[in-house]
Amino acid sequence: MAASIDGVFEEILKSSILSARVLVVGAGGIGCELLKNLVLSGFEDVEIIDLDTIDVSNLNRQFLFHKQHVGKSKAAVARESALTFNPNASIKAYHDSITSSEYGVNFFKRFSLVMNALDNRAARNHVNRMCLAADVPLIESGTAGYDGQVELIKKGLTQCYECQPKAAQKTFPGCTIRNTPSEPIHCIVWAKHLFNQLFGEDDPDEDVSPDTADPEAAGDAGEDALKISTNENGNVQRVSTRNWAQSCKYDPQKLFHKLFHDDIKYLLSMDNLWKKRIPPTPLFWGNLPDAVAGSSRNEKESGLKDQKMWSIAECAQIFANSCRNLKNQFESLKEDDHLVWDKDDKNAMDFVASCANIRAHIFSIPQKTRFDIKSMAGNIIPAIATTNAIIAGIVVLHAFNVLKNNFESCQTAYLRPKPTHRNQLIVPEKFLNPPNPKCYVCSPKPEVTLCVDVNSMTVKDLEEQVLKKTLNMVAPDVILDGKGTVIISSEEGETSENNPKKLGELGIADGSILKVDDFLQNYELSVTIIQRLVPKDGPDFEVVADPSQLKPKDDDKVESSTANGEPDQDDDILQVVEEDDDSSQQFDSKKRKTDGETEGGISKKRRTEDVIVVI
Repeated sequence: MAASIDGVFEEILKSSILSARVLVVGAGGIGCELLKNLVLSGFEDVEIIDLDTIDVSNLNRQFLFHKQHVGKSKAAVARESALTFNPNASIKAYHDSITSSEYGVNFFKRFSLVMNALDNRAARNHVNRMCLAADVPLIESGTAGYDGQVELIKKGLTQCYECQPKAAQKTFPGCTIRNTPSEPIHCIVWAKHLFNQLFGEDDPDEDVSPDTADPEAAGDAGEDALKISTNENGNVQRVSTRNWAQSCKYDPQKLFHKLFHDDIKYLLSMDNLWKKRIPPTPLFWGNLPDAVAGSSRNEKESGLKDQKMWSIAECAQIFANSCRNLKNQFESLKEDDHLVWDKDDKNAMDFVASCANIRAHIFSIPQKTRFDIKSMAGNIIPAIATTNAIIAGIVVLHAFNVLKNNFESCQTAYLRPKPTHRNQLIVPEKFLNPPNPKCYVCSPKPEVTLCVDVNSMTVKDLEEQVLKKTLNMVAPDVILDGKGTVIISSEEGETSENNPKKLGELGIADGSILKVDDFLQNYELSVTIIQRLVPKDGPDFEVVADPSQLKPKDDDKVESSTANGEPDQDDDILQVVEEDDDSSQQFDSKKRKTDGETEGGISKKRRTEDVIVVI
């Protein structure tokens, strides 16, 4: 292969390519294209890591994989396929998660550069921090349909992946999901929660029963009903959904009657909810409509199998079949194990699609096809092979410039679905984006302010909701500055007794400073506590990277926000920034919210938007 690039590159670049060691993180749509481009460009020392196995749905765009590879490691098969392009290349494959403790800073220091081809924000954040700690250039990339983006991340020279806020997935109030759905997505989220309640990881915050703490609901009636475990008058069953389902042996008719009749009758008893809304209609198993509302028979039967509309009677039969199959799968597992919802698992997908459509019918919401529900439930944005190929090509061009130390030529580039007014499809920014001096990751002294009620937040919530979920840490250690009290330890069991305690019980008060150290990410952060009561229907806490944002703002100043960020997707998909055609504007984003489509804390009254992060 060395001879094949003779005369293609200048000697210095050729030598750099042949000696470079490159890490590719992700072996999906972009990852496959990247690996092929690298070995054909003369790179001979490449390592690739991916946790996933190959699914049938990957085959339309991840061209290194074929039908016989389904179920095998993406990284391993990508390696085998890439070697057919260049047998002289040395490719090492890891079927593992890049966030594993085995891949620390010293692992990253071995590489000349790192290329991200990831499918989720948490892993992107982690690789960003590891590359900053190892001082290794990172080329970040992603696609969303016909859109694409490539950017260089270089410590001290460019902004890092977390310098600017990322738009979070849309979130919904828990009471809307449980009591008053008005859109198909509300029913789909409810159905996914129901799957977890019956067969998956049982999370109390994903309870699907009517929410008696809904402030709109009828006052004392709901609280009284909480004391009732069951009755014959249609009141909601106030026991564990899984325990009840197991007691009736997952009988589909009994499940149907409880979920789509009894619980609905209970909701109807909350009079205040239906003063300005169309009330739901309870269903009876033996009397279900066999037609699709608003559709003719020809429309109902047209199209591909997954694109046909189901009648409610059909939904009930699909619900019954999927319940039986999932029950068998669940009961075959080891004790304390559970099923994990997967959009590509037929029974799991049938269960969610049928439940969502039945609930939609009850609340007079338009039904969706199984195809549409799969896209919405799996947060899927269509991935296009040609877009992946173009973006992967730009990544390798950036790699050439990195190896030549020509960083100034690595401006962030955007691929557009249609030409700009300058007739450009690939639009580079004019300059490299400099680091955000207020970034809580790459600034010289990372610090944030945490506004929280220390008398209500527990240490466990601090670790899981603030440090891990919001600030993207993996294994944080926390010490109360000035007192030396260890609040959280990454050593298993060392501070477990602190988990249920309120922050105030451990001496954390207004003005306290927490020193946080994530050894795995080689990342230190100073957290200043500001005591505040949780506002009604407001976020439980607020993380502020720029203290000036805590000051009142002038009424005539309007904050701007970006739309860059990506939902967790099936592939290496990034929802790219929409901006002016010359792509030269600097971002001035101020707010972001954490990911999540469900409420994730203690109070069931609280909206699912339980945190605000201000940069």
